[in-house]
Amino acid sequence: MAESDEESGGQASGSKELQQERLLPIANVGRIMKKALPSKAKISKESKETMQECVSEFISFITGEASEKCQKEKRKTINGDDLVWAMTTLGFEEYAEPLKVYLHKYREIEGDRNFSMNMIGGKEQQGSNNTDHRFFQG
Repeated sequence: MAESDEESGGQASGSKELQQERLLPIANVGRIMKKALPSKAKISKESKETMQECVSEFISFITGEASEKCQKEKRKTINGDDLVWAMTTLGFEEYAEPLKVYLHKYREIEGDRNFSMNMIGGKEQQGSNNTDHRFFQG
């Protein structure tokens, strides 16, 4: 028997909003899905929502494993190596390998960028969101 809002402490009304907050934007998911299909292919709303749930759960699963590792090591920041470790530990070696390649290239570019900025007297911008996503294309 389902609980009413009162029995569950009023949580049911806000649960849909909380669930939406933990999901990737459906437009982004649809755009990624479309790239893998022929140009005239169509994707149902149900398919996009199902994929949205799956990829969001996958991200949470991997991140949770990486987070546990960091907690055991008394670190607060999860890095790319932690995610690669988590994927390998959880049996996703096939996905960990491309991520290793991406991380290597990303670090090369960031190293070059930081070196160049320091040479011209600029500030090093650690934690910048200027990720070069060229390497993530399939």
